[in-house]
Amino acid sequence: MKKLETVLGLLFLSVITCTGQITLNKVSDELLFNVPPFAQCHASTIVEVTPKRFMAAVFGGTRERNKDVCIWLSIKENDEWGKPVKIADGIMNDTLRYPCWNPVLFKTKEGKLFLFYKVGPDETVWWGMVRTSINDGKTWTSPERLPEGILGPIKNKPVQLASGTILSPSSTETKEGSWKVHIEKSTDLGRTWQLIPIDPKTEFNIIQPSILIHSKNKLQILCRSENNVIVQAYSEDNGNNWGALTKTDLPNPDSGIDAVTLKNGWHLLVYNPTIQGRSGRAKLNVAVSKDGIKWSDALILENEKQGEFSYPAVIQAKDGKVHITYTYNRINVKYVVLEVAK
Repeated sequence: MKKLETVLGLLFLSVITCTGQITLNKVSDELLFNVPPFAQCHASTIVEVTPKRFMAAVFGGTRERNKDVCIWLSIKENDEWGKPVKIADGIMNDTLRYPCWNPVLFKTKEGKLFLFYKVGPDETVWWGMVRTSINDGKTWTSPERLPEGILGPIKNKPVQLASGTILSPSSTETKEGSWKVHIEKSTDLGRTWQLIPIDPKTEFNIIQPSILIHSKNKLQILCRSENNVIVQAYSEDNGNNWGALTKTDLPNPDSGIDAVTLKNGWHLLVYNPTIQGRSGRAKLNVAVSKDGIKWSDALILENEKQGEFSYPAVIQAKDGKVHITYTYNRINVKYVVLEVAK
């Protein structure tokens, strides 16, 4: 796999930024696919299956919304990403086919691996699909449609609480242009789901939440918006009830974000730090926060005048390293590994 040079050149193979008490070190960056089997791809997701073994997935085809768009899965073993394999499509019968959208990979503490994705002509009428594996992806169940009204995680990964409860961050979009977020909760490892609304009367148009975990049953969501700013809400009872949605100090150009709570208690966010509409996707930053309120940019991943570097996915592996994937000009996926200093 061909490694990409950082914007600072070969003399700076790692980038170290210190913000407060947290230090991030860029270990590596590379393109995920050597020879992509599709013209375009988008909406990557990543999961650690076992130590040093990762899976990533995207939707890919000739172009977003086209009927040939499928879900493609790639596995990283022995420090190399394998050739992507088609794992889901939108074929209904011999004459009817729909595009696939927004895969999300997630593994529970009990070892159950999920691949969520959407199928349908567009985001206003799509439906949620899921495949699962209990042997780390060696075999998968047949594609199954989620219950009516349950879409699964729309873009970003679920979280699993200490109790075993899974909270899936989700959202809806209507033909009239209304965007709303909600949580889908499961207490039985995904067999059944309960929908929990979040401030349904809000004035904000928001989708694609990410979940952060604070102490004492407190949770926070960060959401993409059409309001030039990342929007947030809080729960004080592990996601059963949520307060009002409010603005953060973080800009958002109507583009997907992702965030994760680190093992050291800090929170990490990957986002486009602009408000120029979708043309603002040429810049991509990593920010960190101790409390989820005050955020500081810690690392610049992309800083171009034009291009698309968007829809990040971020996880922290068992060894503490942070793994990020994101859309690279719609023709590939960039994969970045960061080290969090002790």
